Amino acid sequence: MDFEPNDLIQSLGGPEAVSRMDHEARADALEDYQTQLLNAAVAARAGGKTFPTVKEYEDLVDKRGYRRGVGRLFTFNYDSKVANPDVTGLTVPRLEKMPAKPTLVDFFRLRLQPGHIAAHLLQSAKLAKDRGEPEEIVLACLLHDAAQVLMKADHGYWGAQLIEPYVSERVAFAIRYHQALRFFPDPSVGYEYPKSYFQTFGIDYEPLPHVVADYKYARNHRWYMDARLVTVNDFYAFDPNVVVSIDEFEDIIGRTFKQPKEGLGYDNSPVAHMWRTISMPDQPL
Repeated sequence: MDFEPNDLIQSLGGPEAVSRMDHEARADALEDYQTQLLNAAVAARAGGKTFPTVKEYEDLVDKRGYRRGVGRLFTFNYDSKVANPDVTGLTVPRLEKMPAKPTLVDFFRLRLQPGHIAAHLLQSAKLAKDRGEPEEIVLACLLHDAAQVLMKADHGYWGAQLIEPYVSERVAFAIRYHQALRFFPDPSVGYEYPKSYFQTFGIDYEPLPHVVADYKYARNHRWYMDARLVTVNDFYAFDPNVVVSIDEFEDIIGRTFKQPKEGLGYDNSPVAHMWRTISMPDQPL
């Protein structure tokens, strides 16, 4: 049965407690935990609790005052895993002014906060770093969801375009194709379809044709595992109790991200307007 490994670890007392368990004890704990989840699922089904369907989500489109795919900078912070959350009284926060020549670190500190995007990216990158992944993979994990502040829909493609002038082709590939790979399991690295997607997309959701096509393309590419490692670290990187600072990655950024001397948004690159939009999201036109 699909589950979040971190939930299991925390239920056993945390990583330190698990490290003291022998192989047999861990196997028994896993079996017990899966049994508990199965019993809970059966009980929930018996009690009438079900996941929303794709049609149910579609029926709610004109009943909201926002679109689910809009960038997080441009709306209030709502729970995207709830079909129709109560957003009464929610507003957007006032943003601090960006420096004249903003760096990637500045964007992390001043613009990637909505929806806890920065926290998630930092946890993902730290997980990859602690596992000994190459610096380019760590950078890809650090940036893979950054474009969600600009646009959540198709964010992998937006994200790759956003950083292409400043990173290697390999990093851009990993970010672009992690979006498609999220929907397809890979037992070789322990990646399963996220159970949270039943709630986010609908219990009967099927990946769109362009996503399926890109998965097939990426699956046979020499850099497949780069994109897959982003999904692995993405999947296990949600922990509200872990605080990671961007300072930990400044050296890696310095070696793998080509920071323009004019500042992101002011270097006349093909994506400068995207960085300016993130920098100044309150411009009316």
